[in-house]
Amino acid sequence: MANDITFFRRFEHDIVAGLKTITLRDSSESHFQPGQRLRVGRYEDDVYFCTIDVIGVTPVLLDDLDDEHARQENMTLAELKQVIGEIYPGLNALYEISFRLVSVA
Repeated sequence: MANDITFFRRFEHDIVAGLKTITLRDSSESHFQPGQRLRVGRYEDDVYFCTIDVIGVTPVLLDDLDDEHARQENMTLAELKQVIGEIYPGLNALYEISFRLVSVA
């Protein structure tokens, strides 16, 4: 089966431990819907590692990210903004995809 969404390897542990409960994405990944069940793979090699349920998809601006977003990403706010800047340089309009872990591979 194909994976529906991928995460960088560095986030895998936090996802399967339940520490990372949101992901911030650009508009190309804003199509997910609440209630949707997704197979999750690693970005680097597309190996499946867990299944998540989408809770919500909400537009958010980089400038509006706060400590709660950072906590849900298991980072400090400064770390979160740095990571987003590395992944999406110059992008301010993001989508917060909240999710819950269903199962681990």
